[in-house]
Amino acid sequence: MAALSRELSEPGLAGLEEELTCSICLCLFSSPVTIPCGHNFCASCLELTWAGLVGHFSCPQCRAIFAGRPQLQKNTVLCRVVEQLQGCAGTEAEAEAEEQVVGYKEDTSPILCDSCQQAPAVQTCLTCTASFCPEHLRPHRDSPAFRDHQLCPPLRDLQQRKCPQHNKLFEFFCSQHGSCICSLCLLGHKLCHTSPLQMAKANVESVLKKRLVELHNQSEKTARAMNLVKTRQNQVAETASRKADLIRIEFSEIKALIEERENQTLKVIADEEKRVSNKFDYIYSILTSKKNEIQSLRDQIETALTEGDDILFLKRAASLQRTATKDAYVPTIDMDQNLIHSTYQSAINLKDVVKLSVAQCREARAEAKLTPEKTRPRPAPSPNRDAVQKKPLAPQKKKKPDKVVPATPIPATPIPATPAAAGAAATKELVDSFLKKSREELLQYAANITLDYNTANNKVMLSERYTKMSVSDTPLNYNHHPQRFTDYSQVLGFQCFRRGVHYWEVELQKNSFCGIGICYGSMDRQGPESRLGRNSRSWCVEWLNTKISSWHDDVEKCLPSTKATKIGVLLHCEGGFVIFMAVGEKHNLIYKFKTQFTEALYPAFWVFSSGAVLSLCEMK
Repeated sequence: MAALSRELSEPGLAGLEEELTCSICLCLFSSPVTIPCGHNFCASCLELTWAGLVGHFSCPQCRAIFAGRPQLQKNTVLCRVVEQLQGCAGTEAEAEAEEQVVGYKEDTSPILCDSCQQAPAVQTCLTCTASFCPEHLRPHRDSPAFRDHQLCPPLRDLQQRKCPQHNKLFEFFCSQHGSCICSLCLLGHKLCHTSPLQMAKANVESVLKKRLVELHNQSEKTARAMNLVKTRQNQVAETASRKADLIRIEFSEIKALIEERENQTLKVIADEEKRVSNKFDYIYSILTSKKNEIQSLRDQIETALTEGDDILFLKRAASLQRTATKDAYVPTIDMDQNLIHSTYQSAINLKDVVKLSVAQCREARAEAKLTPEKTRPRPAPSPNRDAVQKKPLAPQKKKKPDKVVPATPIPATPIPATPAAAGAAATKELVDSFLKKSREELLQYAANITLDYNTANNKVMLSERYTKMSVSDTPLNYNHHPQRFTDYSQVLGFQCFRRGVHYWEVELQKNSFCGIGICYGSMDRQGPESRLGRNSRSWCVEWLNTKISSWHDDVEKCLPSTKATKIGVLLHCEGGFVIFMAVGEKHNLIYKFKTQFTEALYPAFWVFSSGAVLSLCEMK
């Protein structure tokens, strides 16, 4: 009722109460200050909010950010308005606050005088613990005996404000027990921390305001965390969408490459069929002319037989008898079965490579799901995992080198003085670790290599499902292809490797006049620099009679002789090295190249003698 009457009596000020409330502590302004964005707060609340901040000062209400800490100026006009509102509230507001602390609802019935129990009370004497109407209050105002009695506005239920043990009013608050006590209870609480009720109320209000500020700051931090989570969620969705688009592009290129290979293969068959068909058309035209010639001779003979003059008949018969005719002859014309078979075999090889790559990717994903992420060791690359179909040369599109990540754990070594020395030491340790592996251990990196028909020189003869090569005495008249070597009897492997570890073996059936190596797909296909090892894009080991040498960038290094007929090649793309080793010998290292590979690598082979034969071993 007091609040209702106040709102009715002071409608203008009551309507401003919400506007005069601090958004941090949700109480009326106490020493209000104004910040640059125009919002007002209690000076103490704002100080607590900005306490400990060095920068990033922002308005707690509108989140406006200030370059530096704003100078806080007291809003004197707002102070006067708040004081006026608090003055009009008077004791009614204080009574309402006390009622809320005690925890009971406001009783709208009037407080009656304890003496007459009829007239409404106007004052309550805390000393007498009774309420009085104006008539019965007169002794307290007129008699000096009641001068020390403490009067206050009428209070309801005075018994709840008394100590049940001593029947005295509560005057103190024990913070240790969290209860109100009277003056006589102080003896029992002499070891506790006690304070007057007004001081305890002020302290608790201060603590609650600080708690309110802390909750406000926690709410701000929670809101920022929610925004961060949403931002990261959007970033993840954007990244996934971008990667999905890139994957679609990659698969579109794969499909385009396969379609291009299909069209090329079908064109080879169509061209061969057209060539043979043209020959048949030519023979058919010759046979047609011969048939016409025979028919003409038949007509002449039939005409001569009707001649009645003996002399004319004999003259015509003599000339007709001298005209000779031959039986029709159809030469044997067949399609080039080698070409048809090689074309068909290239399609089978491509299918096998794609199936193998898909199967290995599926197995790798299954292993990744079964092994915990934190304890899963780095898997050894499977053979041909990165084998892809060769693309036409495109020098204008050079891919950036992949980041070098060792595929095999490197034993701990002392840290060298410089990063370059550290990298060299790590590479040496990695190479040594592979050299110590047995052949059985190296077979986990096995790659089954096949020879690429489109790169073979016209004198290189391929056989045994494109795993064996030799030199033909006569040109084989292969169809023109931009990837084909023209000057040297060389051929590349069909598989290419961009990352991982790969191992294959080559059998030297007659170990002379041949070479084994690797090269970039951008290596020249004609001219002096198309020779293996004579350019910066290829690395190889050559056998020339009993002489063995390594070649790279047209630089030769002579190597110790070996009697091995089976050579193993170990390629580590990330580690940046390729090792040539003699299979089956105790000291098997022939030579190793160390460099930073920047492109996809292809196995490369060279046979430059009619007696030399190289065979790719099947890796089991």
